[in-house]
Amino acid sequence: MPVLTATGAGVRRRRRWLFRNLDVTAEPGEIVAVVGPPGSGRTTVLLALARRFKLSAGSVVGSAALGYVPDVTSPEPVLTVLEHVRERLLLVGRSPREAVEVPLLGLDPTLKGFELSPYQRQVLGLVLARLENPRVVALDGVDEGLDRRESLSLWGLLADVAADGIAVVVTAREVDPARVSTSVRLGGAAEQPPGPALEQADDARLRERRVARAAAELLAPAGGGDEPPPPDPEAEGEPTEAAVQDEPAAQGESAAEPEAAAEDEAAATDEETAEDEETAEDEDARGEEKS
Repeated sequence: MPVLTATGAGVRRRRRWLFRNLDVTAEPGEIVAVVGPPGSGRTTVLLALARRFKLSAGSVVGSAALGYVPDVTSPEPVLTVLEHVRERLLLVGRSPREAVEVPLLGLDPTLKGFELSPYQRQVLGLVLARLENPRVVALDGVDEGLDRRESLSLWGLLADVAADGIAVVVTAREVDPARVSTSVRLGGAAEQPPGPALEQADDARLRERRVARAAAELLAPAGGGDEPPPPDPEAEGEPTEAAVQDEPAAQGESAAEPEAAAEDEAAATDEETAEDEETAEDEDARGEEKS
């Protein structure tokens, strides 16, 4: 029985279809590859199949746990591998103490997010996704930034996941047909997935992270580690419109300050000159009176 089915699925943005008329099924233990050049809509298809992206047409039955999807489930830069595992355990309602028993598939538990290579990010995404006990796992760009050895290793891990009866959905530029059960090939790269779409897909994850951090703070012992808290993803962003509008005004004020200072200095000089002239006149007058 299929664990994931898409029927006539499509996503449209403004007047353009990112993809449409997508029909695909995934059985337990199968590997489905969404193949196409960059900008062909691979990530959008993946998020739609994972029920993280609203469809404009058709339907998707089933859902998937997301592995590594750049800009959506990227590792937190300052959290270690082990801390990512503890956080995900909290998100799925499990005890963070179970983290010591989770297979890390060769990852160093002390590595921080910003230190991870593209291969290690994919492996961490796979580790975290499996903590949800999913029926389907989805990973994006499994052939990006990997050398041949890393690629073979990652495909070996994906085969192990499939052997456990979990369906796997991946995106790539190209795949070996012998490695997958189904391959969905997309068209040209005329349309890029919109930025707001990734933000939409990530909203729920951001809320989950805040809940997990709050729970972690409650569970953390007093006088904990010295590492700074992870940055709030929502705190990073572009300057507000008000800040942009205020900037020219501030520059105008800075430019006006030297002019005002110069005017004040000239006025003070004029006053001193006038006082000197008045003093000279007084002395002349007093000299005339004495004579």
